[in-house]
Amino acid sequence: MIYLSGLVGFLLLLTAEARVGNSSELSFCFETEQCLLYDLICKTDNYEVRHYDSVNWVSTQETSFIMEFALYKSFGRLYDYITGANQKGVQIAMTAPVVVKVSERAVWERKVYTMSFLLPAEYQKNPPGPTDDKVFIQSTPDLKVYVQSYGGWLTYLTDRKAASSLSTALDSVDAEYNRGFHYAVGYNSPIRIFNRHNEVWMVAEDDPECPSSEEQFP
Repeated sequence: MIYLSGLVGFLLLLTAEARVGNSSELSFCFETEQCLLYDLICKTDNYEVRHYDSVNWVSTQETSFIMEFALYKSFGRLYDYITGANQKGVQIAMTAPVVVKVSERAVWERKVYTMSFLLPAEYQKNPPGPTDDKVFIQSTPDLKVYVQSYGGWLTYLTDRKAASSLSTALDSVDAEYNRGFHYAVGYNSPIRIFNRHNEVWMVAEDDPECPSSEEQFP
């Protein structure tokens, strides 16, 4: 019985870590060795629905009228963390994607941007604490998200266009999703010019809507 319990625990550990895995499993995630993996629930002409397991991130928040300004400051803090500004002084490998939680507010209001770097599998269980009080470790819950992909650069304008396109597609099928925020998601380093991949995510709040598509995982 003890052996069986230990085996189950070991398998669960492997399963949890497998959600942060080899980048070769995703065709668009090729700049880092580890990427956030997912299960495809279904796909339509306008969006995908994905399931993500709960994982740990290192994050920071910035409030600003200008998205690009907030992302520049946030990226610098998180980059410092993975290059040694942590309580163990260790270098932590960059992963993908970089995820930004964007609060939905009026154009004239300042928005809260929460940028997060995915922690590699080896640091998912016991990540080193940050030394900057503006940086923190957080977990995202088990999620089902609606996803639309696009190329080019992730900016305020491209993110707004993608978010508007996805929300229009979801409203057309009466999908239930969180309207208070969305995620702006990037897979490439700032210096890459071509073959860039970005996404917008909206969190499903009910059974996902996938009309005229075959469910991959019932």
